[in-house]
Amino acid sequence: MIRIEKIGKQNGRQIVFIDASAALQKGEKAGLVGPNGAGKTTLFRMLTGEEQPDEGQVLTDRGVTIGYFSQDVGEMAGCSTVSAVMAGAGPVSVIGAELKELEAALADPGRADEMESIIERYGEVQARFEELDGYALEGRAYEVLAGLSFSQEMMDGDVGKLSGGWKMRVALARILLMNPDVMLLDEPSNHLDLESLIWLEAFLKAYEGALMMTSHDREFMNRIVTKVVEIDGGTLTTYSGDYGFYEQQRALNESQQQAQFERQQAMLAKEIKFIERFKARASHAAQVQSRVKKLDKIERVEPPKRRQSVAFEFQPAPRSGDDVVSLKNVHKRYGSRSIYEGLDFGIRRKERWCVMGINGAGKSTLLKLVTGTTQPDDGTVSVGGSVKLGYFAQHAMDLLDGDLTVFQDLESSFPQAGQGSLRALAGCFGFSGDDVEKRCRVLSGGEKARLVMAKMLFDPPNFLVLDEPTNHLDIGTKEMLIAALSGYEGTMLFVSHDRHFLAALSNRLLELTPDGIHQYGGGYTEYVARTGQEAPGLRS
Repeated sequence: MIRIEKIGKQNGRQIVFIDASAALQKGEKAGLVGPNGAGKTTLFRMLTGEEQPDEGQVLTDRGVTIGYFSQDVGEMAGCSTVSAVMAGAGPVSVIGAELKELEAALADPGRADEMESIIERYGEVQARFEELDGYALEGRAYEVLAGLSFSQEMMDGDVGKLSGGWKMRVALARILLMNPDVMLLDEPSNHLDLESLIWLEAFLKAYEGALMMTSHDREFMNRIVTKVVEIDGGTLTTYSGDYGFYEQQRALNESQQQAQFERQQAMLAKEIKFIERFKARASHAAQVQSRVKKLDKIERVEPPKRRQSVAFEFQPAPRSGDDVVSLKNVHKRYGSRSIYEGLDFGIRRKERWCVMGINGAGKSTLLKLVTGTTQPDDGTVSVGGSVKLGYFAQHAMDLLDGDLTVFQDLESSFPQAGQGSLRALAGCFGFSGDDVEKRCRVLSGGEKARLVMAKMLFDPPNFLVLDEPTNHLDIGTKEMLIAALSGYEGTMLFVSHDRHFLAALSNRLLELTPDGIHQYGGGYTEYVARTGQEAPGLRS
């Protein structure tokens, strides 16, 4: 359906692609991977025709429709959410708009002399509208929005009043409703809660067209893609299989390339030693000349590219008391809405609680109650002895001083720390070289999250409270965080929609449902095994 043939692309001084080739066939579901800045968005823009390669070509089969979801959603206002979704659904929405115009023309007495041609055109447009299943469009729009966790009130309300995250979902719903031949999805899993993520997973599995997507959620990627296209050093390499297979295959390829490189280096060293030893002897001149020519002809094996990998190790946190937090008969309301009525809940040392529940169930509210950033209307929240709290809130990134550089921000937070240890800390969280001189205002969402995390973990608390800590983090940084938290000796309470994160770190689970609050002695993996569901909102 789409073929990329020997493309070259340069943005300013940066060479993005060199002689790169790949293909996307009908029904294939491909994951597009590569480090930040490798050119994933540039490739998507070339596939849609928004940008052209400097060399080579992108070939798309005649008549193929492409739907592209990007992180730049544009302005939305002036209509209901469901209307905004239907208006962006591609050809069917255009034909639907013409059908409405023709219906108005049929009822207009002033256009009686045109009636014959209007009726003829109406018949053509109506047939095409039926062919595209247009009369079911509104019902399908509501179905897609419900799958992405919109309430009825939000669906029928003004789209302009939605937050940025919900507008992202509207933009995604447009592409899903469009049902194009090819879907290009740039981070569709961002801004989604776990229920929406699982619904989207099922939708994309059932989708019959070709799909290429990026995602920082490895579980989501693993369950959908059947091949992986990697951008690395300007080239495109295709791996058959899911994301897990790609990781294994890439590691195997790198180890084989390293072994081949080392064998060749040993051989070259041996030849060079012979040449150096005998080059001054006339009796060995022919042999020396022969070996020099041989070396000139050998194609050099390159060592594998070293991917930047970071590791963070916690300093030992001071020990807390055995009872970390206790909530007794806690009541909490927002206006007329009751979130908690008589909640009793306790956390003991070394427990790692993940909190699950649908949107609005009270997950973030519980974390705010525990951290003291929100007070209960009734009841008590008491923190145990020697508890040192670290809280990663969803709004924490907005509190960074935009005028400070990354390094200045770390220095102001830890004035007693040496420059070496702060640079090492910055490096662990992906700020190497000149990155530490970036001002906070220009940082991406992922960079801001990493900086906040670095500051929270440098002087380690013994009780970590994390509200969606993996939002905006790429797969590599998530792996580093999971590895670091796996060795953490303290207590944790967290909310996350990343199933890999949940399974790796939880040993207790608190489920918030309309039927009540349930506690599970095991972690997320045990919860899934016991309930048969991956999220509370999916329970039948």
